[in-house]
Amino acid sequence: MTDPNEIRALKASFQGALDTAVALDALKDKVIAIDANADLSLDDLEELGRVTLAHAVSSQALRGLIEAMRARRIVGRA
Repeated sequence: MTDPNEIRALKASFQGALDTAVALDALKDKVIAIDANADLSLDDLEELGRVTLAHAVSSQALRGLIEAMRARRIVGRA
């Protein structure tokens, strides 16, 4: 039987990963424009660190949820 809370959690987690991907994409032009011979400011590094950490955490949370859902289904088959 489908668990509606599990499906809601999956949708929310997926949306969180998409939202952080949008934030990451917003930095694309800024990163592409970085001069290889110039130094990055602390503010730029902090922004990149914040956005990439948020994306990594949300993506890992989504992956963890998917793995838990898979495991429950595998056990259910046995």
